Amino acid sequence: MSLRAALVLAGGQSKRMGRDKAMLPWHGRPLLDHMIGLAREAGIDHVYVSGNRPGYRSILDLEPGLGPLGGLASAAAALPDGRLLVLAVDMPRLTPSLLRALMDNDTHGRAHDGCVCHEGAPLPMVLVLRGDTRTAMADCLAAGGRGASIRALQQRIGTHVLATTPAIGLMLANVNTPAEWEALSS
Repeated sequence: MSLRAALVLAGGQSKRMGRDKAMLPWHGRPLLDHMIGLAREAGIDHVYVSGNRPGYRSILDLEPGLGPLGGLASAAAALPDGRLLVLAVDMPRLTPSLLRALMDNDTHGRAHDGCVCHEGAPLPMVLVLRGDTRTAMADCLAAGGRGASIRALQQRIGTHVLATTPAIGLMLANVNTPAEWEALSS
C-alpha cells in the first residue's frame, strides 16, 4: 500500500488565534500553502485540504463543528483505501525530512494495525485508511467529548509511536494563540 496522498486539516474555526490560522503569512505565503508544499516536498502526489477552502483541493466537512476528527472522517469518506499522511495546518516547523522519516517508519509495516505518529504528538501521522478505520472514526465521533479526538482514534486502532527527541519536539509544535504565533514567527 503506497503512500500517495496527504490531508491537511484546515477546517477549524481558529477561535484561540482570533483569525484563520490557515491564512497566516509564513515566509511570504499562507500557512496552508506552506503545509501543502511540505507534503509535496516529502514526496506526496495528491494533497487534500479538509474544510471549505475555495481554490484548494478541498473536502468539505460532512458535519461541521466536529473538530479535527470530524474533518478526517469526512476526508476518509471521500478517499479510497490506502495510507494517508495527515497534517495539521498549524505546525509550520515540520520539515520534509521529518515527514519522510515518518512515512519510512510506516513503510516498514509498523502502521499495518492503524497508524504511526511521534510520542506526545498525535499529528502528523500516517493512517491506514480502510473500512475498520472508518468504523473506528464513526465510533469515536459518536462517543463525543474527549472520545471524539485524533488521540482517541489512535488508541482505538493501534498506533506505532516513534520516539521524540527535543529537536523533533520543536518541529512538532503547533500554534494556537497570537502569542504563540508571535513567538514562532519572530
